[in-house]
Amino acid sequence: MKNRVAIITTVSSFELYEKTSLLFPAEVPLYVIDGTNGMHGIDSIFYMFQVLKNKNIEWLIMVDEDVIINNPKGIFETIEYMSANNYSVCGIRDGGVIEHRNYNPFLINTFFSIINFKEILKYYNKKEVLKNKFTNINEFDDDLTKLKYSYDKNSLYEPYYCFYLWLRRKGERILFLDSIMLDSTNDKISNIVKDTNGDILLYHTWYARSYGNNEKHTKRINQVLHQINIPESKRKIEIVFKDDYFKFKKIGLKFLKRFKQKIKNFK
Repeated sequence: MKNRVAIITTVSSFELYEKTSLLFPAEVPLYVIDGTNGMHGIDSIFYMFQVLKNKNIEWLIMVDEDVIINNPKGIFETIEYMSANNYSVCGIRDGGVIEHRNYNPFLINTFFSIINFKEILKYYNKKEVLKNKFTNINEFDDDLTKLKYSYDKNSLYEPYYCFYLWLRRKGERILFLDSIMLDSTNDKISNIVKDTNGDILLYHTWYARSYGNNEKHTKRINQVLHQINIPESKRKIEIVFKDDYFKFKKIGLKFLKRFKQKIKNFK
């Protein structure tokens, strides 16, 4: 199993990544997408498929650098559970589960996810994904009765939702993991994710982009880090991918969109 697994992180704070990556499962290769140029979300997903398609990966763990893994063994147990029960994706609902995430409960937040990369790659189509920027009333029948916090069934808040909507409409199953708030006097933001056995799998501190720049969030994240025994060593990163032209592409696309809108208004 472990020789078919890889981890990818789109990193906006390499300072934080150097600490948290030490807790990533030691047996699997680490891939990094340099997100310091603004790449994240759906752009990162598209780029991920582009750069990893020939890496012979079966299960891909997508994890942000503000995630602190508490139980690496639980990750492999989760993958085994997914494989045995025909799940292609796992993650945490982006509505109803985390106090400050009140968006779509039928879809996940990408701070931590595992996908069957090999199977999805067989039919992956970027153009098809982009056609799924819509919701349908009562399209999914998930049982939401136990969700603790508010949510919006029709939210399209995150641009990357279209990827998971596409997968669900393709018939792929999502394993939604349980999560609770950290419930600390000094931290009302971080959440705990549990594995399929109900054990703590990881802590998610949020606001990675603020680490080292914002005193409040840096201190808060460090407090969670100090609860975990972090090895005093460095991890080898397999490859760092960076789209050097990404920022210019985004500027160009924004300009083109505005230009088309002006022409439309003129008509």
